[in-house]
Amino acid sequence: MDWKNLPSSGNIEDRRGAGGGVPGGGVAVGGVGAVIVALIALFFGVDPSAILGGGSGGGGQTQAQPQQSQSAQPGQPADASRQFVSKILGSTDQVWSSIFQAAGKQYTAPTLVLYSGSTQGRCGTANSAVGPFYCPLDSKVYLDTSFFTQMERQLGGGGDFANAYVIAHEIGHHVQNELGIAEQADRQQQSARTEAQANQVSVRLELQADCFAGVWGNRSAQYTNISQTDIQQAIRTASAIGDDNLQKQGRGYAVPDSFTHGSAAQRIKWFSAGLKSGDPNQCDTFQGAYNSL
Repeated sequence: MDWKNLPSSGNIEDRRGAGGGVPGGGVAVGGVGAVIVALIALFFGVDPSAILGGGSGGGGQTQAQPQQSQSAQPGQPADASRQFVSKILGSTDQVWSSIFQAAGKQYTAPTLVLYSGSTQGRCGTANSAVGPFYCPLDSKVYLDTSFFTQMERQLGGGGDFANAYVIAHEIGHHVQNELGIAEQADRQQQSARTEAQANQVSVRLELQADCFAGVWGNRSAQYTNISQTDIQQAIRTASAIGDDNLQKQGRGYAVPDSFTHGSAAQRIKWFSAGLKSGDPNQCDTFQGAYNSL
């Protein structure tokens, strides 16, 4: 993947080195295999309790104020991680602005917050155990890029396109927020009669974000020279973070009613659907119930 040909984004808040550590709050998981499973789960927004067993996560999110941004000064050289993130974000901005414009809609580009260790946002504390996530309250994606290194060293995964898929997936949640899909899904979850029904809404949201990531991959391919190896890396990543694979690794069996992100087969299916078509209207995981482009 030749990401250096992509346009850059200026919507980066670089808070790395700003401190903001939070005492306590760590996640302790027994066993080396369980630690690896939890690492994948947490960094991709999967509830580790659903994978490893035990009760639901405790504590609500705090409405903390963001820390002071420590962005690089104009003209100051950026490190490779920031350059990569800026290029992927710039490309997603370009792709989705074009798609929205063609549909007669206005796309508001999100901000991506780079941090190290921990930082604060409208959705609470972001830290290396929480991993990449999108906060709809401030329209920001939070990312500790050490995740990419850990994924490569500890899991044997990674690769530029797989890393870009992670970012594009989170931008997919921003697209859902822009279209009002996230709000409609939240209302449906609130009215769900059972936890399993609420989980199904979550699965549909996550699979659609996977598909939107695939749409970006398709639309950006002419600039990035994406190879079959790149695609296979992303597909392996999507498979590895399927709820069924994570649960089987963590506790030996899978409980479909507890899935929140979808099975490996589902994640591959929807990412591939977006990648092959380049059409966000092929990403209707809600079967016409919600807004579309």
